[in-house]
Amino acid sequence: MSAGDFDYDARGQGYALRRRPDPRIAAHVHEALGDARTVLNVGAGAGSYEPDDRYVLAVEPSAQMRAQRPAGAAPAVQAVAQQLPFDDGAFDAVMAMVTVHQWPDKDAGLRELRRVARGTVVVMSFDPDALDHFWLAQYAPELIEAESKRYPSIADFQQILGGEFASKVVPIPIDCTDGFTEAFYARPEQLLDAAVRGAQSAWAFVDRADESRAVDELAADLESGRWDERFGGLRRQPFYEGSLRLIISHHS
Repeated sequence: MSAGDFDYDARGQGYALRRRPDPRIAAHVHEALGDARTVLNVGAGAGSYEPDDRYVLAVEPSAQMRAQRPAGAAPAVQAVAQQLPFDDGAFDAVMAMVTVHQWPDKDAGLRELRRVARGTVVVMSFDPDALDHFWLAQYAPELIEAESKRYPSIADFQQILGGEFASKVVPIPIDCTDGFTEAFYARPEQLLDAAVRGAQSAWAFVDRADESRAVDELAADLESGRWDERFGGLRRQPFYEGSLRLIISHHS
């Protein structure tokens, strides 16, 4: 069974450097985990947002991503979300950070999260209905269209996870260290860097010609000042409330 729709073994070399967990976002995640003492992190990658004050076990299918986990990080099991090798209710809580959209069978994976969690399931994802609010939609509509098909809707999360359910907007700080696209809402120049885009799986679903056109148009608008005329107020906005969501489901 395929581990996901993006080949991290071939293309995930820069993730640990450019997708570093932001402490302000981490605070929201850790608060949502509540008093859980045992936590499973599914699709864990290099370990972003894992708490260090409780027992954590990680699930990560990519050898490239497991190799980027820092010394002292939680142990990582090679497995996939839709076939978790754990008993029912094996963990107090289960977390999945910006990974569900990559799973080949999202529904099965979410059911597995719910199955192995005694208590809370915490998922960080993006709301597909809010993706086009971001200014990048004006330059790379192909990226927004591709991404909107990858992410489950909030209603999908609620239907499958059930229980006491909440979807919370996560404010993105202006100097966010986690380099997803909206993290650069006030730093558009960063998206001209191929290495920055390379640590965002979304660009893998955009034709190279469309990516080049989008980058060229953004570069031209930055040079001419047009971007700042349209969106420059974002450079002074300390937080951005975009499509980043924290999905929280407490066992009923």
